[in-house]
Amino acid sequence: METCDKLLVLDLDETLVHATTIPKRHPHDFIVGPYVIYRRPGVERFLEFCLERFGSVCIWTSSTLPYAIPVLEHLLEVERLSFVWGRERCTYVVDPETRDGEWLKDLRKLRKRGWDRRKVIFVDDTPAKIQRSYGNLVRVRAFTGSPEDDELDALSTYLDELGRVPDVRPVEKRGWRHRLAPPG
Repeated sequence: METCDKLLVLDLDETLVHATTIPKRHPHDFIVGPYVIYRRPGVERFLEFCLERFGSVCIWTSSTLPYAIPVLEHLLEVERLSFVWGRERCTYVVDPETRDGEWLKDLRKLRKRGWDRRKVIFVDDTPAKIQRSYGNLVRVRAFTGSPEDDELDALSTYLDELGRVPDVRPVEKRGWRHRLAPPG
């Protein structure tokens, strides 16, 4: 598999895992602090694919690093990632009308590190966190712990295609799953 020159920025909660203080009816995978954690089905295979296919893979979560690092250690060797960013790298913004707050993942912070916005792909379940860079977002369905979830297998196929384009921004990513060629 040929490696592409993109930076793949993966979210953690509800993208790769589901954390809760109220266990589901099926067994959890591990515990971090007060949280029982459920791995999204296929997460280890997905991460291996990402690390093989993309030149750089990182995690950027709006969670804290003291939570995120132990969770990631259950999924892979964290040193294999280009970097792990947590809430301290997010920008907190408040909607002046509703007073609702959101932790943003601002692409400008990646650009300051030399990344060309044409080559950055965010994978996240919450579009509001990437509101300044929608053209870079591949939205996934939020993972809430279901053992039947198959999002990551389909996402691997889509990211493989997206990794081949020179500029990811103009590619229509909404409804990406429905545009995949049927298997077989």
